[in-house]
Amino acid sequence: MTLDEASLGRDNSEVEHEREVAIFDLLEKNKFKLEGHEGTGPYTLHLSLADNRLVFSVNDAERAPLQHVMLSLSPFRRIVKDYFLICDSYYAAIKTQPASKIEAIDMGRRGLHDEGSHLLMERLRGKIAVDIATARRLFTLLCALHWKG
Repeated sequence: MTLDEASLGRDNSEVEHEREVAIFDLLEKNKFKLEGHEGTGPYTLHLSLADNRLVFSVNDAERAPLQHVMLSLSPFRRIVKDYFLICDSYYAAIKTQPASKIEAIDMGRRGLHDEGSHLLMERLRGKIAVDIATARRLFTLLCALHWKG
């Protein structure tokens, strides 16, 4: 699992931590299957952004190319924008706000994250089959590629 370094934002420790956790969790456990491909993995995956698209470059274990899946980022634009705004509020709140305020913001943050994860699953349908836990981690990485901090 790799991310395109040129697409990553810099200098935001919270986002970097979220990205590292998502990658670790993906490597530990995931449900990821190329639809229409006879192999069952393991796969190696490289995520990048190109021409307003999220690119999944899927290779076999020896890194031989299997498939490139490109998704338009347009359907994600509103969710990602709202998610960034609420994340900024969350990171600011954990420094100064009471637990009740932090919990309320976090519920909204998780709701947007779930919405983005379900949209990602829908957009991948017919190309790559993933479960909700894998989609959540992939949505975190989509956001990390977008984040310009």
